[in-house]
Amino acid sequence: MKKMLKYIALTVSILSLVDGNAQSIKSKKGQTTYVGKEISTKYDAKIDKLISQMTLEEKIGMLHGNSMFANAGVPRLGIPELKMADGPLGVREEISRDNWAPAGLTNDFATYYPAAGALAATWNQEMAYTFGNSVGQEMRARDKDMLLSPAINIVRTPLGGRTYEYMTEDPFLNKKMTVPMVVGLQDNDVMACVKHFAANNQETNRDFVDVQIDERTLREIYLPAFEAAVKEGKAYSIMGAYNKFRGDYLCENNYMLNTILRDEWGFKGVVVSDWAAVHSTVKSLKNGLDIEMGTPKPFNEFFLADKLIAAVKAGEIDEKELDLHVKRILRTLFQVKAMGGKSRAKGSIATEAHYQDSYKIAAEAIVLLKNENNALPLQVDGIKSIAVIGNNATKKNALGGFGAGVKTKREVTPLEGLKNRLPSSIKINYAEGYLERYDEKNKGNLGNITSTGPVTIDQLDSAKLQEALDAAKNSDVAIVFAGSNRDYETEASDRRDLHLPFGQEELIQKVLAVNPNTIVVMIAGAPFQIEDLSKKTNALVWSWFNGSEGGNALADVLLGKVNPSGKLPWTMPKKIEDSPAHATNSFPGDKSVVYKEGILVGYRWFDTKNIEPLYPFGYGLSYTTFAIGKAQAAKKEYNLDEVIAISAEVKNTGKRDGKEVVQVYVSKENSKIERAAKELKGFSKILVKAGKSEKVTIKIPVKEFAYYDVNSKKWVVEPGKYTFKIGNSSRNSNQECSVEVKN
Repeated sequence: MKKMLKYIALTVSILSLVDGNAQSIKSKKGQTTYVGKEISTKYDAKIDKLISQMTLEEKIGMLHGNSMFANAGVPRLGIPELKMADGPLGVREEISRDNWAPAGLTNDFATYYPAAGALAATWNQEMAYTFGNSVGQEMRARDKDMLLSPAINIVRTPLGGRTYEYMTEDPFLNKKMTVPMVVGLQDNDVMACVKHFAANNQETNRDFVDVQIDERTLREIYLPAFEAAVKEGKAYSIMGAYNKFRGDYLCENNYMLNTILRDEWGFKGVVVSDWAAVHSTVKSLKNGLDIEMGTPKPFNEFFLADKLIAAVKAGEIDEKELDLHVKRILRTLFQVKAMGGKSRAKGSIATEAHYQDSYKIAAEAIVLLKNENNALPLQVDGIKSIAVIGNNATKKNALGGFGAGVKTKREVTPLEGLKNRLPSSIKINYAEGYLERYDEKNKGNLGNITSTGPVTIDQLDSAKLQEALDAAKNSDVAIVFAGSNRDYETEASDRRDLHLPFGQEELIQKVLAVNPNTIVVMIAGAPFQIEDLSKKTNALVWSWFNGSEGGNALADVLLGKVNPSGKLPWTMPKKIEDSPAHATNSFPGDKSVVYKEGILVGYRWFDTKNIEPLYPFGYGLSYTTFAIGKAQAAKKEYNLDEVIAISAEVKNTGKRDGKEVVQVYVSKENSKIERAAKELKGFSKILVKAGKSEKVTIKIPVKEFAYYDVNSKKWVVEPGKYTFKIGNSSRNSNQECSVEVKN
């Protein structure tokens, strides 16, 4: 009877997912395929009738912002505004209709979710779906139609101001995390607006820099996540980027918006501009833009406002062109049930369930980088006092910087998390240690899109330093919370270098000198140059801008309640010159930037050029140990349309239950084309009980081996032998097997 009830429950669960706005189909072996629902054309006759009743001015009102985050509706025809909200960290607070000032509401508090870099560090597609689904519920509670997220541009440089907001340096991991997030969001009758399309990989000169990428690199590195978001996730919206691509601004780029996005990929949704990213009227509309958004001038002065009315009346553009764009917008409004009279998801916001969603993601995102002499988890039985040192122990990151944040009632800091979790018998000696200070003459660079980020004052305050040293001397254990924050890592400027700001390195060195039993916790969204620190400390933990429950999740990892399972979603270089964009001297460019490293982005460069990183892509330790047994493919030969199944036993050889991420990298020897030494083509996160083994099977379509052939303009799978390297980082793959791919 129990088995029957369990079967019924599973069946109901699967059917409920299939009948919703998306299909999330679970296989028997626990692998999940996330597939979004296509925009419907069944309302086209009704839409055509509505358009036929609209005036020229009403049509154009739908094609541009009529407030900071909405276009104009047509109330007399029952057409609502399309209401948008920023959302990289959760739903942004309500702002005024005609400026950036907060609206001052008391009902727009929201859950603060971990940044997308943290989400990628979970290497867990289920967490990506949870993220999207939870934020989608909050969007509906706020009566919004479109979330301006996710941001999925490749992390090309560690200095990128939005690295914390972007996911990863790898196109495969990127797309595998993007699709479930999009599906989860759109399950709640909300449009995902996937951004920034495309080749938007730096903040420096982003308003005008002309990006030059060869076609193969574009297709293999910078477009796969966008293509998957469209073809698999069925994203309802795409945001055009600020920069130029091969001479044309991306919000008026015919090749990107029409040829690739619509003609090749079959995108049926709406293209929205980034704010103030439009530079023309007729060209923008004909080349694929649907909605112009922006802020610096009255809404009627937008390129797709009064200027468009004048262009139609002057015969520069046919009104039928307008109808095409209006129809796209109306289709999406019907799709998310903002029109049509269907029951729409109501949503909920800032609930305990959502805070727990945030916690689950945060807990799986934390990366253990070093743990010598079993420094972690902390054994509290023998501890009477702990020194908690660093401004980041109390710094809040839900708001800050130039980009969008979240107004939240709950953001647990690391210090608060430790207070929540430690026994009352343990005394906490807190010291700020360093001051977050900026050179005021240069702080104004924020938002100016310059090649230099904020200039920090790196001299330690003597009184603060002494207070920290006293706390460390008089405590059994010291924990230094170092790193960055969202005022330092921010949209609108890239960092100057990888140095640890505010004098933190000196502080940590001096704390280690007085208390060798010191743990360093980095809270940041992007790499720093920390080789010396990593050598000297016994324990190094990497956390993120990690959401409303970030402090509790971090405390649970430090104290061993949670066994860390996060893996780096990018490569941590020893020095900036080792990274490909900097090794090739091709960042940031001036009026144009050429991506000279080509397909060798991130770990592809380090592994192919044999450059040793500080910590490799995919790296992360655990409080237990794992052994990956012999890997083998289901058979030796495969055809182009088949799916390869790679299996291996994962044994937990330690004394704690834990999760391991099995990663599959593919190599092709004697290839007729340039290739990276290896490329990630599969991964699986699996829970293994202490002392137990679990079999993991990772399925890889042969088509994943394809390269983009520039001459034929097609994806081509080169026949021959492919070798799979199976391990738990790009630099630790101790199992191999091979298959032969036939024509």
